[in-house]
Amino acid sequence: MTSSPLPPNVHISSHPCLVAKLSQLRSKSTTSRETTQLIHDISLILGTEALSSLPLVESETDETPLGFSYTYQTIATNELTLIPILRSGLAMVPALQSLLPNPISTHHLGLYREKATLQPVEYYNNLPQSQSSSTVHTAILCDPVIATGGTAVAAIQTLREWGVRKVIMIAVIGAAEGVRRAIEEWSEGVDIWIGVVDGELTDKGMIKPGVGDVGDRLFGTIGK
Repeated sequence: MTSSPLPPNVHISSHPCLVAKLSQLRSKSTTSRETTQLIHDISLILGTEALSSLPLVESETDETPLGFSYTYQTIATNELTLIPILRSGLAMVPALQSLLPNPISTHHLGLYREKATLQPVEYYNNLPQSQSSSTVHTAILCDPVIATGGTAVAAIQTLREWGVRKVIMIAVIGAAEGVRRAIEEWSEGVDIWIGVVDGELTDKGMIKPGVGDVGDRLFGTIGK
């Protein structure tokens, strides 16, 4: 049976450099250091695509080294915040921060999947208690893997309750059912930008063929 197509607000990259780097990331022979670099590079490509619709704002006139004036354009970074899901989402932060003209606030969500039920458990949240007086409009949520979708759903719920009006989720790889579950949690408020979507999950909730446990690969804790 053919699975239904993913919603239009799921954007799968077709960039050839990203596709090639994903093949490298899939390999069991890729080292921890190489995994870190590949996650960075893939995040940079995905981030360029995901943030391409951010509005530009014009400020005062500036001057070039030759004395010519020009209108200074920038992005309202005070309206953005970056939310990595611990722990593997941390590897995506440097690439995404480097794309923006100024650093943006970074808040962390700690979530893990309970082994028996595969349900997400929150163990850390450093979002400010109230978002009512904040100018933050859009949260950039990053996690390399969307498997069952439970972690993504929990994070989206938290951010929606916190008060953001839009979530841009950036992921390296996902399973079709997990990506669909995540986007359906708040279909009008979420866009997912992802490198590849695989078709299946194992009985342990791992993506097939996937890339393995990215957190363990990043931090050298395979077989812990």
